[in-house]
Amino acid sequence: MSSLISCVSWVRRGVALQQPLKYNLDEKELERISTLARIELEDARVELERASEAAKSMGQTMENDDDDDEKPDDDAAVDAEDRMDEDPPPGGERDMNDLSAYKLEEYDNEPADTAAGPFSNIKGLTFYKSNEEDPYITLKDVRDDAEEREELQILPADNLLVTAKTEDEISQLEIYVYDETQESLYVHHDIMLPSFPLCLEWLDFHPAGPASAVSNASASGNYIAVGTMEPEIEIWSLDTLEAIYPTSVLGRPDLSKSHTPVPLGTGKKKRKKTKSRTVSSAHHVDAVLDLAWNKTHRNLLASASADTTVKLWDLSRSPIEGQGESEGALRSFQVHKGKVQSVQWNDKEPTVLLTGSYDRTVRTFDSRAPEKGLVAILGADVETLRWDPWESHSFYVSLENGLVLNYDARTLPSDSSTIARPLFTLAAHDGATPALDINPHIRGCLVTGGTDKLVKVWNVLGGNNEKQEVTLVTSRDLGIGRIFSAVWSPDDLLTVAAGGSKAKLQIWDVAANAGVRKTFAGKLSGTSLTWKERSNGGIISVVSDNEDESDEED
Repeated sequence: MSSLISCVSWVRRGVALQQPLKYNLDEKELERISTLARIELEDARVELERASEAAKSMGQTMENDDDDDEKPDDDAAVDAEDRMDEDPPPGGERDMNDLSAYKLEEYDNEPADTAAGPFSNIKGLTFYKSNEEDPYITLKDVRDDAEEREELQILPADNLLVTAKTEDEISQLEIYVYDETQESLYVHHDIMLPSFPLCLEWLDFHPAGPASAVSNASASGNYIAVGTMEPEIEIWSLDTLEAIYPTSVLGRPDLSKSHTPVPLGTGKKKRKKTKSRTVSSAHHVDAVLDLAWNKTHRNLLASASADTTVKLWDLSRSPIEGQGESEGALRSFQVHKGKVQSVQWNDKEPTVLLTGSYDRTVRTFDSRAPEKGLVAILGADVETLRWDPWESHSFYVSLENGLVLNYDARTLPSDSSTIARPLFTLAAHDGATPALDINPHIRGCLVTGGTDKLVKVWNVLGGNNEKQEVTLVTSRDLGIGRIFSAVWSPDDLLTVAAGGSKAKLQIWDVAANAGVRKTFAGKLSGTSLTWKERSNGGIISVVSDNEDESDEED
C-alpha cells in the first residue's frame, strides 16, 4: 500500500491542554482494558471457529487433504537422507538405551543450598516505582522532566492539526502543532491505529464510557473520532500521550464479525466470494466512510457507512454497558441504495442531515422525520458534501468526475422522478474532486482539491436570489501528490491545510498572494484585519532531515 494522508482536521486555538497528560495504566484503566480485552478475546475465539467452518464449507479442507495424499512427504525424505549422511560416533555404534553419560544416579546428591540461578536472590531486592522514590539515587531527573514538559507544552496561540496517515502499511494519527506567528509546524505525538483510516471528525464532547473521570458533561474536551475500514468508530483523546486504547468505541465488534469470511457457495469458482452482511439498526457492519459531529446538540455524532446506512450515536451513553442488540446507535437511517460516502449536519438547522451516496443521489432530511426527505439526482458518484455556513438552505457537492455543484435545498423534489437543477456547476478539476471546504470567515470563498494534484481557491459572487458568478482566484501544486483533503483554518482567514498521496502535510497561507488579497479586499472592507507577509509563497511545511527532495511524481 502506498503512503498517503487520507484526511486532515484542524483543532482551534485554546482548546488543547497546555500540558498534555501522560497515559496512566492505573487500576481503573486496567479494569476498562480488561473489559475490552475480554470481549475481544471471546470474539477472536468465535471468529476462529467461524473461519474454520467457512473454510470447510468452501471446500478448502477437502482440497488440502487431496494435496496431502498426492504429494510425497518431502520433510520425511530429507530427514532420512540426513540420517544416512551422519557419521557414526567414534568407537562404533552407540547404544541408544545407554543413559550413563547423564549420571542420573548422582542426581539426588547435589547440595540442597546450591543457588538456583542468577535470580536466586531476587527476593531480597526492592523495586521502586520511580527514581524519585529510590533513596540510593541522589541525582534526580528534574532537568530532564522540565525539558520534556517544555517540549510537550502547547501554547494558547497554537493550533493542532490531526492527519490520518498510512505509511509502509502502518496507519496512525499524527498530531501536529502549528504556530502561526513563528511559521512553525512539527509533529507533537502520534496514535497507532488498527486499520486504514478513512475519515476524521473533531469534537469537544466527553464521550461516556466505563470508569469515566468526567463529571461535568458540559465542559469542553479535545477528542478526535476516527472512521476506518472496520465497522467500529474509535474516539481518541488528543490531550493524552502514548494512549494504548481509545477513550470510546462505537459499534459492536462482537456482532459485526468484520474479520469472519461468510461463504457464498462451494467449488473453486465461488471460493473467494462472500455474502454481504445483514444490515443492523444498532451498529455498522462495514467500513465507516464519513463522520459529522453536531455542534448544537453536542452529544450527537452521525456516521455514514459502506453498509448503505447512516447511524446517529448518543455519546452520553456508555458503549460498554448494555451489550444487547437493542443498545448501540440511537437511530439508523437507510435512505440510500448504495454506499453512503458523506454526511453533514446543518449548523443553522441542527436537526437536518445531508447525505451523499454511490447511488448518485444526495438527500437532505430532518433526523426526526427521515421519510419526508428531499433528493437530488447526480451524474457521478459523490466525493464530499458541505453545507454553506453563510446560507442555511445552500449546499455544495463534489463529484468523481471533477464537477462541483451548488444546490438550493428548498428547490429539491421529494421523489427521484423529478430532476433538480443546481444553481451553478463548476468544472473544478481534471479527475475526481475529493477535497471541498467553505471558508467560515469570508463569504463565498471555496477551496477544492483534486487528483490532478492542484489546490484551487474560488470566489463566488451573488446569492440571495441573485445570479451567482464563480471565478478562480488562485491555483497551486503543493507538492503533496493527489489531493485527498483540504480544510480551511478555524482561526486564520485564508489558511488551508492539505494532505495527499505523498503522505505530507502542507499549510498554505493563500493571503501571501497579492492577487488573492486584492480579490477579497472588498469582502473584508470595514474590518481591522491586516495581512502578514510570508516567505516561500505562504507555504509552511514540516522540515525533515531525511526528506528526499528527489521523490518521483505519482
